[in-house]
Amino acid sequence: MTRQADLLVLGAGPAGTEAALAASEAGLDVVLIDEQADAGGQGWRAPLSGLTLPRKGPDAEAGDALRARLAASRVDRRFGRRVWSIGGAFRLDAAGPDGPEAYQAPRLIAATGAHERVVPFPGWTLPGVIGLAGATVLLKAQAVLPGRRVVVAGSGPLLFAVAAGIIAKGGEVAAIVDMDNRLAWAKRLPGLARRFDLLKEGLGWTWSILGARVPFLAGYGVRRATGETELSSVIVGPVDANGAPADGTERSFDCDALAVGHGLVPGGEVPKILRADHFYDRLRGGFIPELDPFGRTTIENLYACGDGTGIRGARPSAAAGRLAGLAAAYDAERLDERTFDALAALSLKALADYRPFADTVAAAMALRPAQVAAITPETIVCRCEDVTRAEIDAAVDAGAGDINQMKHFTRCGMGPCQGRMCGDVAAELVAQRRGVPRDEVGFWTQRVPLRPVPFDTMIGTFDYADIPIPPPAPL
Repeated sequence: MTRQADLLVLGAGPAGTEAALAASEAGLDVVLIDEQADAGGQGWRAPLSGLTLPRKGPDAEAGDALRARLAASRVDRRFGRRVWSIGGAFRLDAAGPDGPEAYQAPRLIAATGAHERVVPFPGWTLPGVIGLAGATVLLKAQAVLPGRRVVVAGSGPLLFAVAAGIIAKGGEVAAIVDMDNRLAWAKRLPGLARRFDLLKEGLGWTWSILGARVPFLAGYGVRRATGETELSSVIVGPVDANGAPADGTERSFDCDALAVGHGLVPGGEVPKILRADHFYDRLRGGFIPELDPFGRTTIENLYACGDGTGIRGARPSAAAGRLAGLAAAYDAERLDERTFDALAALSLKALADYRPFADTVAAAMALRPAQVAAITPETIVCRCEDVTRAEIDAAVDAGAGDINQMKHFTRCGMGPCQGRMCGDVAAELVAQRRGVPRDEVGFWTQRVPLRPVPFDTMIGTFDYADIPIPPPAPL
C-alpha cells in the first residue's frame, strides 16, 4: 500500500526536520523519511537507543531539543527506511524494516545532507583510515573511539571537533595535521567572530587540545599511510597555501587510526535525478541546485534545503529547512501571503546572520585544486572499483571529455557508493587534465537505485497470477 500525504520530506537532519515541522504546523499532512533511527542528521546525531552519553555538548542538546519538538508534532515519522527509488509527482520507494514501502505526495522536500570528501593519498584504503565524519558518528552515536592512538588530519574545523571528542572520551590523539597554517586561521577570525556562540564552542575544543599537549602541525598534509594489512603509521609533510606539497622535513607518527577529511560535498542526488537545474559553486562544495530564497527548485513543487544545497552547517540548514517547509505550505494554499511573509522573515534574518560564519567555514573546507593535482599516478581514486589516477588520465587522453564518459571508460564511480566518495575528486582530475573549468565536465548522471538494496526489496512480493499477460495477437 502506498502512503499518500500532502508533503514528503526526505532527510531528517536539522533542515529536513525543521521543514517538516513548519509544514505540519501550517496544516499539511507530512511524512518525514530517513535512513537513520532518529532525527538529527550528522551534526545533531542521536546516540544509539539505550546509550546515555556521560557529557553533552551544544550539538547534542540542540539535537535533543529538535527531537522533542518532532515527537510532540503531528509529523508522520518513518525512520529506518532506505529510499532507493524516486519518481515524478512524487513517489518514493523504500526498504523498510518489514519490507518494501511506497510513499506519494504532490510535493517533495529534499534535505539529504552532505557526504565527506577525502582527497586520495597512498594508503588511504588501509583498514584504520576513517573519514572525519565517520569518526564523529562513532563518537556521537556510539561513544566509541576510532582507534587507540589516532592521527587527525585534513582541513576545516571538523579536525578540532574530532580531536576534542577523542580526548573527551579518554583517547589519545597522536597529532593534529592541518593543511591551513596559523596565518590562514588568523585571517578567518573576523568571519568566525560573527557568531560568538559557535566561536566559543571552537575555542572550547582548542582549550581541551592544548590541555592534552597534542602535537599540532599547521601547514602540513598527509603524504602517505603505511602498514601491511592495516594502518601502522602516517607520514606527513609541509604543504603550501594551495594544498600542494612543499619542501620541508617529513614526520612520521605511529598510530592505529587516521581520521582524515578535506571538507564536505553536497548530497544532491534527488534534485539531480529529477532534472532540476544545477550550477557549480566551489565554495559550497560542488554542484548545487538553483533555488529561490525559499528553497524552490526549478521543478514545480520540488524543494531542497540543507547541506545538500551547499555546505553551510547545521544551524543555517535549520533556518533554510524552515523556509522550505513554509514555502511548501504557502504553495499548497495553507498559509496566506501575510502570514507566510511574517514567518519567513524570521528565518531569512537567521540565514543572513549565519552567512559570514558559514562562508568562512565553507572556505576552509573547499576543494583545493593543487592538492588534487598532486595525487600520484598509482594512487587509487575510486576505492570501490580500484581505479587509479593514471587510469583516469588515460581515459581523458583517449577522449573522455566529461565525468560520465570517463566513468564508462574506467568504471570509476560504478561501485556501491555510486561515486559519492570519488566523484568530486575524479571530476576535478578530468577538468585539470583537459585544462577546462570544472563545470564543463559536469556531474554523474543519477540513476536508481539511490542506495544499495536487496533485489527482492525492489520487486516486492508477487505471484505468477499477478503478472499481467497481454492477449495473444490475432492470427
